[in-house]
Amino acid sequence: MKRMGMIFRAKANKALDRAEDPRETLDYSYQKQLELLQKVRRGVADVATSRKRLELQLNQLQGQSSKLEDQGRKALALGREDLAREALSRRQALQQQVSDLETQHQTLQGEEEKLTLAAQRLQAKVDAFRTKKETIKATYTAAQAQTRIGEAVSGISEEMGDVGLAVQRAEDRTAQMQARAGAIDELLASGALDDPTGMAKDDLTAELDRISGGGDVELELQRMKAELAGGASGGQQAIEGGQGEQAQPPQQQDRTRFDKQ
Repeated sequence: MKRMGMIFRAKANKALDRAEDPRETLDYSYQKQLELLQKVRRGVADVATSRKRLELQLNQLQGQSSKLEDQGRKALALGREDLAREALSRRQALQQQVSDLETQHQTLQGEEEKLTLAAQRLQAKVDAFRTKKETIKATYTAAQAQTRIGEAVSGISEEMGDVGLAVQRAEDRTAQMQARAGAIDELLASGALDDPTGMAKDDLTAELDRISGGGDVELELQRMKAELAGGASGGQQAIEGGQGEQAQPPQQQDRTRFDKQ
């Protein structure tokens, strides 16, 4: 079971690596950072809202405290010391609430400042990550394109590999057909196979045709030699006759011409 689990995890990890696109992962991480930044901003807004509500409550309590102080003065001026004492007691209770609210207000203000600073830092990190993300995506895209071009040129890509296999199969098929055609020709020439069309010749017929063709060539050669020899003899006789006419005297030459006529 452990081995099966390890094999399954290895297969799943390999499949995930094959399916993972770094550009999509970077975009997803950037989206998550934006969501986190939005949450921080909402937190700052919530803290600021709470601080503002405390400020409103403080203003109300301070207004009530001032009002009780005025009422105590008026009661004391009218000789109602008991009313003045009651007004001052209420004012003192309000002052305690005002003090607590001021403490809470300072705490919220400090938290708001911290959250604001954290939001600013996170915003700077998000901006830097966005710039780096775009740079990495551009570099990855360029490297991917360069890799595909290199694979296409070298013929190791899947598409070019299929083309190379097709060419190899075509070449093997052509060589096989050529070898088969040559073997059939040899078998027909040797008489091991019969030609149903009657066009093929056996060894004896081929040899007779060769001898006959050679005899025709020899006869034609002898005829050409005879013609050349006859032409050479006629020319030699004409030359000798001309020389004999030139050796005779003029009267003998005229007589010879007369006899020839």
